[in-house]
Amino acid sequence: MARIRVPLNNFAFGEINPSLTSRTDTPVYTSAAETVQNFFIRAEGGVVTRPGTQRIHNFGHTFDASLTQQVRIEAFIFSDDEKYIIAFSTGKIECFRIHPTTGAVTLAQTLTADVSSNAIPITNSNLTQFTFAQKGDFMFLAHTSFLCRELVRTGLTSFELRVYSFETDTTGDRTFQPYYNFQVPGTRLTSSSAAAGTGRTLTTSDVSGSDAAYFVSDHVGTKLLIGDAEATITGFTDNHTVTATLHGDIKVQLDIDALETKKDSDKVEVTHALHGLKATNSVTIADAGGLGGITASNINGSRTINRIIDENRYEITAGASATSGETGGGSPTIQTTNTTEWFEQSYSSYRGFPQAITFHEDRLWFAGTPSQPDGLWASRTGRYFNFDLGDASDDFALDLDAAVGVTNQIRHLVSNRDLQVFASQSEFFLPAFNDRPVTPANAKISSQTPFGTGFVRPQSLDGATLFVQATGTAVREYVFSEAENSYTGGMVSLLSSHLIKSPIQLAVVKGSLSRPGAYGFYLMNDGTIGVYHSMRQEKKAGWMRWTTTGKFHSICSVDEDLFVVSSRDDGSGTTKLFLEQFNTDMKMDFCDSFSGSSGVFSVSSHFSNGAVVDVVDDTEYLGTFTVAGGNATVAAVKESTSSQIGYKFTPELKTLPIDGAVPGGQLTGQPRKITRVILDLEETLSVSVNGTDLILRTVQQDQSQSLTAVSGKKEFRVLGYSKDPRVTVTQSAPLSLQINGLIAEVAF
Repeated sequence: MARIRVPLNNFAFGEINPSLTSRTDTPVYTSAAETVQNFFIRAEGGVVTRPGTQRIHNFGHTFDASLTQQVRIEAFIFSDDEKYIIAFSTGKIECFRIHPTTGAVTLAQTLTADVSSNAIPITNSNLTQFTFAQKGDFMFLAHTSFLCRELVRTGLTSFELRVYSFETDTTGDRTFQPYYNFQVPGTRLTSSSAAAGTGRTLTTSDVSGSDAAYFVSDHVGTKLLIGDAEATITGFTDNHTVTATLHGDIKVQLDIDALETKKDSDKVEVTHALHGLKATNSVTIADAGGLGGITASNINGSRTINRIIDENRYEITAGASATSGETGGGSPTIQTTNTTEWFEQSYSSYRGFPQAITFHEDRLWFAGTPSQPDGLWASRTGRYFNFDLGDASDDFALDLDAAVGVTNQIRHLVSNRDLQVFASQSEFFLPAFNDRPVTPANAKISSQTPFGTGFVRPQSLDGATLFVQATGTAVREYVFSEAENSYTGGMVSLLSSHLIKSPIQLAVVKGSLSRPGAYGFYLMNDGTIGVYHSMRQEKKAGWMRWTTTGKFHSICSVDEDLFVVSSRDDGSGTTKLFLEQFNTDMKMDFCDSFSGSSGVFSVSSHFSNGAVVDVVDDTEYLGTFTVAGGNATVAAVKESTSSQIGYKFTPELKTLPIDGAVPGGQLTGQPRKITRVILDLEETLSVSVNGTDLILRTVQQDQSQSLTAVSGKKEFRVLGYSKDPRVTVTQSAPLSLQINGLIAEVAF
């Protein structure tokens, strides 16, 4: 019987789709596996078991399988030694501090209301969708259902929640917030008086003068910008009439030298863009200078419009005739009760609030309200509460329109080399400049890729921005291509598409957990974690699958540390939610170290009676035990005094069908058997190949001594014929396991 030896020493492409099992012609085939579960792919190509998790906190929630998430955790990093985990749930924010030297995680504060005693607006429906941006002591939370909130760190262990508030002028009569003209073009707004005051009646009409429906009862409390004056709606009458308080006189600043006289005529032409006025309307002119021989006093004051020239010009009758034709008048203002130059605040309970938020080039950026899905706004430079457009100088605010369509809502903003814009149906960017910042004069949004983005927050990893396609079936990388001079959106999950199951959250770690390389951890809707490993310069990337007893529920990274919320039964018979940390010292999940006496460990702080737990003493797996009387008793096996107790997880590495080229062609589809498997192991205490365990200690050896981890080549004999023979490497005990590679001997 002929034999060949097939080396498999590189699993860099990780777990690939089962539909690729016949692609023996590709380089991927020999550098991937059918299953890579609960392993880390090493930079060198081998695999090592993932860390276990250490139990930290019981949230007290009973798991509800009908909800996508009940608790969501995110990082809050103020400095290298002041780091936090923020846990969001319905109506509650819990703030956990990470000790800078011990790494211990403790609950610092629980918030159930903001500083004004308003309820926290986090609900089951928006928990997975809200976005955030954190800088210094402030974390800004954004979602279309509520006005931005500020989670503010007020001390080392204290936080408070505030409602975001825009800056105002010194009088408080002008709020520096975004406004938009939601009305049909040409809709005229008429006030019962142009002077500041309360009880003003505002009505809307169309170009023909007929009533124009605009207002709804939800407009009460909304601000309008009428010319240069701000108004607050205080009462609703009908769809075209409301009552309001005017915080200033309704007036418009005209362009410089907007007046023109004609010789021997008392008619003065006024250039007033989109004035919306009619003949016989009255306007009040102020601050105009004399021109054409007409004195200022004969121009300023109340004047009647005698003729409309076009939408931007009209004539008034002055108090005297001009002696010459002249253009001038300085910088006059026009006060009138009628105007088409009026706007409504962009953010309100009626219009909705921004979905996306980030900091970029020392500005706070908002984007994507329900009423302006393609809107993009930036604060003034260094003034994160001021969105005053002013005179469009470099440091003033920006108000942009991405022109992405009414059904294409902006969902995320990412500050990278450029400002990256992710919408529900496509991706965009606002380019940066090498020698100057983004300003109102140079800001431009460019459309790039047509894939669309879901609600999972995109994050930067290894030179690209990872995002989940809106369908929830693919993960892509948004990366700038110098060759194409544009961004591309290649699918990084193409070979492992079966692992992508409607992702909920993404956490990235850029070289940690004792592993080089960059990792993206995708929490899937089925409670698994899809781990993406990327080493771009070496052109290596692959996926792994992590599972646990119970389900993973939420995930976040705090620099190099990885935290999860898991749903588990602690023995009480009820599935609960727990905060846990991946810890390279922990051999199991939901694990901790316990001290005991004569093989008896008090575990009531972690487990309820009836919990079936696994126990490891140093290098020995003592077995499975049932908690009773608050204790885990292992004395029948060993009178241990120090052990780790938790729930074991099972790592599994299953190769693709072992194939090879022989004279006459490939072995694909031919009956063959694997006779031997040689594993190249390092510091391994437990491993099995196709159900055969590695024996580390015989009955002749001293059973009281700790096991010694093995490194080097170990041989396993395997039985059975198959047309698709595979090697499955796993373990029966939750101990260390590292596989550098293997060789399979195939007989045919």
